[in-house]
Amino acid sequence: MLTGRLLHPAILAALAGAGHGSLVLVTDANYPATTTRGPNAEVVHLNLTPGVVDAVTVVAALAAQVPIEEALVMAPATSGPYALAEDPPIWSRFTAALADAGHDVPLRSLERTAFYAAAAAPEVALTVVTGETEIYANLLFRVGVVR
Repeated sequence: MLTGRLLHPAILAALAGAGHGSLVLVTDANYPATTTRGPNAEVVHLNLTPGVVDAVTVVAALAAQVPIEEALVMAPATSGPYALAEDPPIWSRFTAALADAGHDVPLRSLERTAFYAAAAAPEVALTVVTGETEIYANLLFRVGVVR
């Protein structure tokens, strides 16, 4: 019987198979997970309805299960309809969720195409598609080591 808070069998199996250096992607509802998935990624769809399940809840649950040594986000566009003048509000909530789980890692932003390339790499073990409706609410983290 599991005693942790994370109970989803496919997510637990993917995390169990991931090792140091593996990547885990948590996406918002707009992310093209089918066309930009890593060839080794288990894709788990938790996007039941808009906003359910939200990305911060998923990040918090995952961060409580594995060590995290790096956290990457997609840099917002600087022009066009999805441009933002400052960091997306959800980034501070991602940082807080990571910190609450004991991970003192800053978010490092990658330009959009670089983020998609990283998220499609063979090192991606798990992609969790959420119902998150905030834009730029995608987090790619690298699994660390247990000390």
